[in-house]
Amino acid sequence: MKRVRCPKCDNYITFDETQYAEGQALIFECESCKKQFAIRIGKSKLKSTQKEEVLDEQENQDAYGSIVVIENVFHFKQVIPLKSGDNVIGRYVKGTSISTPIETVDPSVDTTHCIINVKRNKQGKLIYTLRDAPSNTGTFYMNEILRDCDRVRLEDGAIVTIGATTFILRQAIED
Repeated sequence: MKRVRCPKCDNYITFDETQYAEGQALIFECESCKKQFAIRIGKSKLKSTQKEEVLDEQENQDAYGSIVVIENVFHFKQVIPLKSGDNVIGRYVKGTSISTPIETVDPSVDTTHCIINVKRNKQGKLIYTLRDAPSNTGTFYMNEILRDCDRVRLEDGAIVTIGATTFILRQAIED
């Protein structure tokens, strides 16, 4: 199964690519915005550089951990890797340059909603710290709202809610 993104509203449309021949043109109509657009089936020249989509919660465990956006009424489950330093988390909007975008149409998630800082302490252990960006609707850690000046240390399995979207922190596995 392949997914294509609507060029107008970024909604995903799923189709079975094995039913069509290489070089064949397909026309889609987005269910959300009714935009019609066409694609051509073929081999991508970028295929070797594109990352295969894997929804494995253990996927980035050797790096700096990840957040698992659990399925909500707006979108699907996502596993988003974290990097060292500030990970600015927010709603994906075409043209924004946040480091950790969540693909959702939830209007209560700001484009820069909260920040998870990942760093190592003196013993080499990864430390995760959450703070609000600040956002319009607030960031909730374990159902408690964070004030703009609050900093919260996160542990593996910490539940964070931004707008109507919830994600869980998965720490990197350390030797």
